[in-house]
Amino acid sequence: MNKITGYNLASFINQLPKNRSYNYINPKNKGLIKILDVKLPDGPISIKRWIPAKGENENTAKVETISREMIWRVANAFSENAPINIDRILGASYNTRSVLETLVALTPEFYYCYPGRIKDIAGNTEVEHGHKHILWKPSEPHENGVLVEAETEVAISEIPMASAVYDSLYVPDTIIEGGLTIEIARRHTQIQIALYLIGLQLGFRTWIAQNDKGIKYNDIPLVEHDGIVKELNNENIVAPYQGAVDAGLFIDCIWFKNGRLMPAVLEVEHTTGVTSGLTRMLNFAQKIPPIKTRYVIVAPDEDRDHVVQEANKEIFRELDARYFPYSAVEELFAICQKRHLHGVTEEFLDCYMEKVVVSG
Repeated sequence: MNKITGYNLASFINQLPKNRSYNYINPKNKGLIKILDVKLPDGPISIKRWIPAKGENENTAKVETISREMIWRVANAFSENAPINIDRILGASYNTRSVLETLVALTPEFYYCYPGRIKDIAGNTEVEHGHKHILWKPSEPHENGVLVEAETEVAISEIPMASAVYDSLYVPDTIIEGGLTIEIARRHTQIQIALYLIGLQLGFRTWIAQNDKGIKYNDIPLVEHDGIVKELNNENIVAPYQGAVDAGLFIDCIWFKNGRLMPAVLEVEHTTGVTSGLTRMLNFAQKIPPIKTRYVIVAPDEDRDHVVQEANKEIFRELDARYFPYSAVEELFAICQKRHLHGVTEEFLDCYMEKVVVSG
């Protein structure tokens, strides 16, 4: 699964010459852009922009920044050879979005294009000239610092973007007392809830870590919700093996299916917790027979490189760990909220999880 990260975008833009100014993609925009600095590894990016036709110049232009959040939101939207509309990704939230769009398109792996736009009105369908999109084509790089239009036969039917919506959550003090800030604890809990509800739609029962049993969802203790495993020692795939139950008690999420399958073992981690999460999963894996499952680190998108680094350490390689970024969790969660999934096999999960252990 080829993915672009915020680290990649920042690095690519950092390689653009900083001793020159750049035109926008849209020729109607007569402004100029100059890169002042890129704070590696993933931003922010400092720029100046001005419009000579209005008497403005570089010296009088103010310094503006493109935030890390903005860079990551755009990076997370890219898939190879799939056009994206950056205005649609960012909405009205960022007034430098056309600057970032231009800087991305100036780097060798990205092109701008105008895919057809499908319109459906009263049962009549037609394809119009579309809006500007950015296309990632890593196999066909162009000259650095040059805007290149890609011809495409792609047509786009625009649908409302899905949002992952979390209902009322209560995070117990025991989680916060474990050293997490309330913001991190709440985010960790939101992702656990998303994993539980994804599992529910896929026909899985979900174990939630013993120390997270105080979570309330929609004012009801999580342990009382449908599809939650109350006692790990009642699971046939775990209970017969010495030490397996104890090893699994504090794993964030384990999915069970049909009393004999375990589709995934998942640890929700931030950067500092990836190693401990892999260690818990390894300890659990060593207490049960080798079975077909997925050992998964669920972590923020910006933590991918750290997950890859840790998962490839010799001690953890036998797990063949996968990476399930928050953006992919919430994309799948949003689909589950909008559509009642059925007839979907567990292999469907592999579309959202990246195998990160390098062979050989």
